[in-house]
Amino acid sequence: MNKLLGSLLLLGITSAPAMAKNILDKLTVAPGFEVSLFADDVENARQIVVSKKGIVYAGSRKAGKVYALIDHNSDGVADKKIVIAEGLNMPSGLAIKDGDLYVGEVHRIIRFKNIDTQLKDPKFDVIYNALPSERHHGWKFLRFTPTGELLIPVGVPCNICAEDERYGRIFSLNVETKQIKTIAQGVRNTVGFDFHPSTQALWFSDNGRDMMGDDIPPDEINRVSKEGEHFGFPYVHAGAIIDPEFGKGKNIADYTSPALALAAHVAPLGIHFYNGKQFPANYKQQLFVAEHGSWNRSKKSGYKVALATIEQGRVTKYTPFITGFMKDEATFGRPVAFAELGDGSLLVSDDYANVIYRVSYKKN
Repeated sequence: MNKLLGSLLLLGITSAPAMAKNILDKLTVAPGFEVSLFADDVENARQIVVSKKGIVYAGSRKAGKVYALIDHNSDGVADKKIVIAEGLNMPSGLAIKDGDLYVGEVHRIIRFKNIDTQLKDPKFDVIYNALPSERHHGWKFLRFTPTGELLIPVGVPCNICAEDERYGRIFSLNVETKQIKTIAQGVRNTVGFDFHPSTQALWFSDNGRDMMGDDIPPDEINRVSKEGEHFGFPYVHAGAIIDPEFGKGKNIADYTSPALALAAHVAPLGIHFYNGKQFPANYKQQLFVAEHGSWNRSKKSGYKVALATIEQGRVTKYTPFITGFMKDEATFGRPVAFAELGDGSLLVSDDYANVIYRVSYKKN
């Protein structure tokens, strides 16, 4: 044992790998599944994407870094971590298209071309730099549409306010022409969306406002049925609650209700339709939700990964999938976002424990 590690242990300070193992011991996953560590010591891991070569890229928020995680021997554990960029402005959102890595900072979108072959000293170009610069709800989540446009959310720079058309929306950007249009509005703060594999309908999470008490308003999972659809913020919350300040004179029926109203303050972040072949058939095209967990409630809520069962475009069941990130008001981890590996296992990032989990199905 080296002197530094010995001193840390005497002080009661556990090494990063040991801390990561400690949280695994606390987690409970649905029967038939197991959770392991794909990578640890990934500071503030947020959105994750997987390239065609199987390299996992992770963004961060507070850390300002983008990571490449490589599993050379395909054993489900990353054996190399490379920081490909640092000093960025909350680079939490990532997307890959045609081998290029797109990174969403607060104020702009940048691109690393042919990223898998440029890991040692990657250079980026700026794709779009006309986004608002406010950091409050300014961090991003990115995803390409089936038609090749880049979805970019811009949250409102407040708890509750009525802002101009630059905020509270999900935008679609044509990365070649730079034309941008509104896909959804009345969205307070979404950092998670995905397209249903069969219907191609866009689903997204949304974090409801604060300071209305422990139990209202609900957080939301929404489904977009038409371009430019309005989901209520700041006038109506969760399709049912008129805002006491901004909702006067508004009609609930004028706004789209959520596909699923969650508990208040659970903070749904990443969502993901499972489309792999490893999990049982009843998980195919069902929606995983990362409840990051409350910060503003007298008793904590959320802190789990859940599964929304969807039948004919409607949520029919919502059940816990991974629990144990919090117990007795003590926080051990906070799930953020998802990605699938080539073998069908599911990656889950955790920006509190600084790890990425791998969820696999144990076949009998």
